[in-house]
Amino acid sequence: MKASRRPTTEVEPLEYKRRQYGYLTIGALLVIVAILVGVIFTTVDPGGRIVLNILVTAFSLIGLLFMSLTVIVEPSFVKLSFGVGLIRRTIPMARIESALPVRNSWWYGLGIRLTPHGWMWNIQGLNAVELTYTDGGRFRIGTPDPEGLSSAINESPAPARDNLFTQH
Repeated sequence: MKASRRPTTEVEPLEYKRRQYGYLTIGALLVIVAILVGVIFTTVDPGGRIVLNILVTAFSLIGLLFMSLTVIVEPSFVKLSFGVGLIRRTIPMARIESALPVRNSWWYGLGIRLTPHGWMWNIQGLNAVELTYTDGGRFRIGTPDPEGLSSAINESPAPARDNLFTQH
């Protein structure tokens, strides 16, 4: 059963913003970095230290990029961003036909993934909201609040399809 978006009558500001943290990812990266730092202090070889420093830097950057997932629902857009915001996506409301709570299979994993149900952005857990686009495509957003997120999107006024490619 599809949850259809309500037609545009009057644009009202929405106040849905949720940031979830990937505690498993953060914890695993902290353990890896701690081990690498320990090895750096016990390594005598300068070449080995350089490699280990590069690895510590790389894992630290991965942690900053993927430590959280923020979802913001605005009247015209759904905005997603991982970590510090370098990896982000903006989906025009005009492109979204419906949003339904779903449960992902465990093997879909975390991060940015291509699943049998289209692309998925997920930081932790199995709950998600599946967006169905007006062209039939699908996109999943991992969230601990699937009912709240799907309601915020479905209750948003559907903008005119003419505004699909309008950037603000």
